[in-house]
Amino acid sequence: MANTKFIFVTGGVTSSLGKGILAASLAKLIQAGGYSVTIQKLDPYLNIDPGTLNPYEHGECYVTDDGAETDLDLGHYERFLGVPTSQANNVTTGRIYQAVINKERKGDYLGKTVQIVPHITDEIKRSIMLLGKKGDYDVVVTEIGGVVGDMESLPYIEAVRQLKWELGRDALCIHLTLVPYLSAAGELKTKPTQHSVKTLLENGVQPDILVLRTEHPLNDSIKHKVALFCNVERNAVFQSMDEPSIYGVPLMLHKQNLDEVVLTKLRLPIKKDPDLSKWTQQLETLYNLKKKVKIAVVGKYVELPDAYKSISEAIVHAGLANECKPEVEWIHSEHIDQTNVEEILKDKQGILVAPGFGHRGIEGKIIAIKYAREHNIPFLGICLGMQCAVVEFARNVMGLSKANSTEFSNTPDPVIDIMEQQKTITNMGHTMRLGSYPCNITDTDSNAYRAYGTQLINERHRHRYEFNNDYLEAMAEKGMTATGRNPESDLVEIVEIKNHKWFVGVQFHPEYKSRFIEPHPLFIAFIKAALE
Repeated sequence: MANTKFIFVTGGVTSSLGKGILAASLAKLIQAGGYSVTIQKLDPYLNIDPGTLNPYEHGECYVTDDGAETDLDLGHYERFLGVPTSQANNVTTGRIYQAVINKERKGDYLGKTVQIVPHITDEIKRSIMLLGKKGDYDVVVTEIGGVVGDMESLPYIEAVRQLKWELGRDALCIHLTLVPYLSAAGELKTKPTQHSVKTLLENGVQPDILVLRTEHPLNDSIKHKVALFCNVERNAVFQSMDEPSIYGVPLMLHKQNLDEVVLTKLRLPIKKDPDLSKWTQQLETLYNLKKKVKIAVVGKYVELPDAYKSISEAIVHAGLANECKPEVEWIHSEHIDQTNVEEILKDKQGILVAPGFGHRGIEGKIIAIKYAREHNIPFLGICLGMQCAVVEFARNVMGLSKANSTEFSNTPDPVIDIMEQQKTITNMGHTMRLGSYPCNITDTDSNAYRAYGTQLINERHRHRYEFNNDYLEAMAEKGMTATGRNPESDLVEIVEIKNHKWFVGVQFHPEYKSRFIEPHPLFIAFIKAALE
């Protein structure tokens, strides 16, 4: 391609309309049409990245292969496109300002007064354009976080205005907005959309395409009215209604020819009808699952589903591979104790203990793991879930009653300890062990090897603490063995209990690499064991 094309996705009226799903769905359609595509998210908060944000505020922190702590929307991007993202795919206002201030301190601006325009907006534009050059993509889809009209989003909207002017027909803007239904009046109301577009126009950006989020079908009269009042062509107004699954959104948009309109406006030839056969087949399977399996996910942030978004999706994907529908019960670990664990978990066919940080809810996780171990229920522990499994085993099988992680106490038996390279670190942001690392599955007679079918794997990490190798032999003698290790650092990556039906704890995060079309092998094996 001579020129990379840029698509900007903005949102109006309210947050949580689904800009990330819209961006991922459109990118999937363009990719299926024969073009190379990537997506990036511009987040208007001052944090450098989401790594230090509370999951209750921001949901899951998604980690890329190159160790970037990013917005959860990048998980959607990877699950839809099947293409790895990187640090360049998520930019925050904090990173933009940090880059500009660093340049100012070095004297790069040669004494000029540093301002929002042009210096901040130039840095935003550079971050957008860099991604296109870096990957040699045909199309870059850029999702602008927040809502048009928010004060913190103004520099991004100004950058979009400038880029649309500079790039001409190599760029377009898609605006996602709400058409609410007022039950008292029995009417769909377009006024919020009109005001949202008016706000966008006041900032100098004319949307080329409108996607209207609605709970009720929009008739041609409403679409015509919106097109007329918002200066948008009639064939560039689309509706986005709730689908039974987010994976149905690309097909819903394709039926309305959104991808064809986008390619035409960008002057890109329609190479072929998008090949969505595998996607459609997988979706049909999802909609027609009859067999069910009951899975408990024990975590600390279960009140907010987005806090474990990748785990939730990985379980769905693995259910598809096993032709079953996982019925997931999200259980708060603080609500589990010795008196109620039997009642809570007795009918569960599989138990997954989720990752997290801090001491809150740890004892509930340990009690749940003990129940899974003693009742021979398939178990998967991820990151902190794996560490809690080690603590539980040390306490209740090895007899080390005060065994713990040094993250939680000054224990005499630190079966989980802080990593050596972490001991001198004081800053919290982007200082953990992050990104993709190799793991050698040392035991070919293990659940891990049977799941992966190979000895050398690569998985993503996000942690400060690790299995204490001083306890390795003693644990193995009692039945918990390390079946996977990092070939360079000898860090224990996988632990298993051999005389258990299926008991696996992993230090890494397999959920980050699960895809709708390619479910993760470890989750497939876990759900399969639960079914059996």
